[in-house]
Amino acid sequence: MTPSSTNLSRTEAWSLLALVGVSVAIVANSFHGDGEPLMVSIAFSVFAFSATYSLIRWLGPSFMKVGLKGKDMAKAKRPEIPETMGAVCAVVYLLVLIAFIPFPFYKDIVAATSGGGNRDVVQVVEHVEMGRYLHRFPHNKLASYLSGVLSLQAIVLLGIGDDLLDIRWRHKVLIPAFGAFPMLIVYFVDFGVTQVVVPMPLQPYLGEIINLGWLYYAYMAAVAIFCPNSINMLAGINGVEVSQSLVIAVLLLINDSLYLSPFTPYPHPAMDSHLFSIYFLLPFIGVSLALLFHNWYPSKVFVGDTYCYFAGMVFVVVGILGHFSKTLLLLFIPQMFNFLYSCPQLFHIIPCPRHRLPKFNAVTGLLENSVTEWAHPPPALISAILKILNHLRLIGIKTNTKGEIIESTNLTLLNLWILWFGPMKEDRLALHIVLLQSACGLLALFVRHRMALLVFPSDNRNFLSSV
Repeated sequence: MTPSSTNLSRTEAWSLLALVGVSVAIVANSFHGDGEPLMVSIAFSVFAFSATYSLIRWLGPSFMKVGLKGKDMAKAKRPEIPETMGAVCAVVYLLVLIAFIPFPFYKDIVAATSGGGNRDVVQVVEHVEMGRYLHRFPHNKLASYLSGVLSLQAIVLLGIGDDLLDIRWRHKVLIPAFGAFPMLIVYFVDFGVTQVVVPMPLQPYLGEIINLGWLYYAYMAAVAIFCPNSINMLAGINGVEVSQSLVIAVLLLINDSLYLSPFTPYPHPAMDSHLFSIYFLLPFIGVSLALLFHNWYPSKVFVGDTYCYFAGMVFVVVGILGHFSKTLLLLFIPQMFNFLYSCPQLFHIIPCPRHRLPKFNAVTGLLENSVTEWAHPPPALISAILKILNHLRLIGIKTNTKGEIIESTNLTLLNLWILWFGPMKEDRLALHIVLLQSACGLLALFVRHRMALLVFPSDNRNFLSSV
């Protein structure tokens, strides 16, 4: 970053100041009457965007000064730019979540405990438990909220440690499980539901509901490991980590909105769970959008592993504590494919270099497939499989005069996309991945709310199950 690029332009400064003013006005207005925490959450998210946008610009030189910088390998001159800017997003996000706590909880705590200096307040029990004021939680949700914040704090600290120490993949793969530990403990104490609905074809054999017990906690831990690492794996070009996370967050927000009025009758039993998710997602979208402005091609900053862990854990928190982890996984279809496609290299069946991002051709200015070289020809069985995959255009190989494989393309979705559609500019490749993520996500929501009725007796959204 040059000194001039660290300063906000006059237009940027006034625009961000106007956004902050609007946010403050909305929050101030919420103190009149019962207020609307959902509007406050939107205001806090706008403030989070403004703060993150400014801090990324201002802190860039400081990060580079302490060595948090990296070379952009997909550029002709390979410029050095600040790294680990995901930590800025995470810190702003956590502070916003903490500052937001009084707005969805305070009124209910006062009414339910007859405290706050107003002991004449009488609240109907159903109102205390089922969603009384507009968009407010019963105070027993506070433990879940705080456990989510604690898990996010833990993963951010672990992510920053990874960025500083550059831990190898095989050593850091379990890091998210430690971050999710506080949340899983609170889930066990506060909620503890481990029953799942059995698909209709299996109900004659297993019954309508089956209790998975400890296996359900193992499943949630696996989700906590998969989501952050899968975002980290689908990376390597400007903007792709942040853009895929933003698409997932927006799709989750759409899914959550379907459980609120006017889309579904009020009060819906799942309303509180999806409001919980919305309150975590809105500020995440705010900070991520600010980061994307700086990380999109040509990137002025790198996000670092901290952002990938942080983004993935946000989704884990809303999926587990919002009780829709299976829906969450449906939105990770490209990441699942990328993981499964990468498995032969991850488990060293095929040689795996440390970095597998697409290769930049300085002559054409385009990204091409990166390859791994075989020091020795692969065994006959692996060679036969690779040749079949090459015939199916799922991998590219290069052979010597004896027909032995000496080179194969790296097994990532980004390399496969280039194999299918040819070399392309970095921003175009990132845009293709964003469109793929969006298409897969919209299809996943359709499957979740329509086609699921083919194997389950009903959707948990009443109006859809009756259509």
